[in-house]
Amino acid sequence: MSETESDVTARLLVSEAADERSAPKNVGLGQAVVGTISAPEREGPNEDAALILPLGAERGVIAVADGAGSYPQGNVASRVALEALAAAVDAKPDHLRSAVLDGFEAAEEAVRGLGTGAATTLVVVALEGQRARIFHCGDSMALLCGQKGKQKHETIAHSPTGYAQAAGMLSETGAFRHRDRHLVCHLVGMGDLTITIGPVLELAARDTIVLGSDGLWDNAYVAEVVEHARAGPLDESRDALLAAAREHMLNEPAPIGKPDDLTLILYRPL
Repeated sequence: MSETESDVTARLLVSEAADERSAPKNVGLGQAVVGTISAPEREGPNEDAALILPLGAERGVIAVADGAGSYPQGNVASRVALEALAAAVDAKPDHLRSAVLDGFEAAEEAVRGLGTGAATTLVVVALEGQRARIFHCGDSMALLCGQKGKQKHETIAHSPTGYAQAAGMLSETGAFRHRDRHLVCHLVGMGDLTITIGPVLELAARDTIVLGSDGLWDNAYVAEVVEHARAGPLDESRDALLAAAREHMLNEPAPIGKPDDLTLILYRPL
């Protein structure tokens, strides 16, 4: 059955899905798709969640959260964080920067309110016309690339290996193999909320924004992500990324591969 206009423009929240791939959704001045898969051969719900939240004709928010697997109720933490974010943004959609920051604070309170010690990462992109800004806490990351493969912006994971890579002390391959690659320095719900606010990014025609939980970034080289994401129909790019990352998961431990839940969003201006 084909989607109606209201289906295409409605908000989308994906949570605890074993394998879900959305049709393109209108958000901001472009479209976005979600893709999520559970870790292979692992019991229990997918602990990732994703949100596409249109806000009128030119604004919107897209976000990915990854419930921390070493803490209880990761699946619940990621969902309530995105629900809190959506409520905060809905409250003042004309002031996105402030609304997203309020959303992080609300997510912190919601996750801590579970009372179970749960925690989650959170990466958010605020879309306003042809501009975007990335906010994040944890090791869920985002990048912006051009159609020809130019990498225009990438966030730094809040992790020992992420900081070491940014400082030039560790290569990407070295990070894949590092014994501490599973450690995360900051999480939503832990009481010391740390948010990195990125610069305003001017989006060119055919640029692509990729958001992903660490299930993506631990199972694909950045160049591989860019190559799959930079061009072609969004849903085909998403499926290619999911397939490539899953292949790395199944072929671990060499040279990369770390079985995990994986959730991503691809966004491209129309």
